[in-house]
Amino acid sequence: MTVKANLFPGGVRRALTMSYDDGQIFDVRLAELFDKYHIRGTFHINSGNLGGDKYVKKEDFARVYRNHEVSVHTVTHPFPTQIPDAALLKEILEDKQTLEELCGYPVRGMSYPFGDYSEHVIALARNCGMEYSRTVEATGSFAIPEDFMKWHPTAHHNGDLKKLWEQFMTRDFQQMLLFYIWGHSFEFDGADNWEVMEEFCKMAGGREDIWYAANIEIKDYITASRSLVYSADMKMIYNPSCMDVWVSVDEEPVCVQAGHLWKG
Repeated sequence: MTVKANLFPGGVRRALTMSYDDGQIFDVRLAELFDKYHIRGTFHINSGNLGGDKYVKKEDFARVYRNHEVSVHTVTHPFPTQIPDAALLKEILEDKQTLEELCGYPVRGMSYPFGDYSEHVIALARNCGMEYSRTVEATGSFAIPEDFMKWHPTAHHNGDLKKLWEQFMTRDFQQMLLFYIWGHSFEFDGADNWEVMEEFCKMAGGREDIWYAANIEIKDYITASRSLVYSADMKMIYNPSCMDVWVSVDEEPVCVQAGHLWKG
């Protein structure tokens, strides 16, 4: 019996997530575009700018981001490695609190302003309850991160998305593949190239063989997958988590239900 923890929810091998920073008013159009093509993502917000010129208003916040995850990006967008510890803790915690008041659920992830981070910054962010944080170090790969506090995206949206998507859809090493795109919604307005994202979403959205998920959903699922307990002969799998987890058994998809023991 061959068992592999290589499937996303529904027994699919591929997932797509989007990740956009700052909270400018152009997020409204981008979120609507994602919704149109049934794509999910995460918006990392500087709460200190909300309601300002070119930024989403607090009264519109819940509506704009209702189908997506809201995540920390600090209150004022400083370089995390260049401010005192107390200031960084305040930046993260106050951003988290404000966003939670607006979205109505615990905020558990972030992205590093300017992509600036260090091991010390990571430790402080963890102490604030952050469970993942995105960098700006595009890899061109579709790998699942080993350390979610150093979550490197596949590509910025200015990359060759069509070529990467073709690689993503044709590559098959019997493993989970994650396509992770990041950027800023204001870039589309500045470059007058909204068609770049429209074309990508039209090509990538609404597929039954793709799991469309926000950043935290992917982190939670991979954590649950990594928590599976296997018997020595691989004929029993215990899922101690609160999420159903999919595995392949002799190349066939099997759902190991939350809190249950599966026997082959």
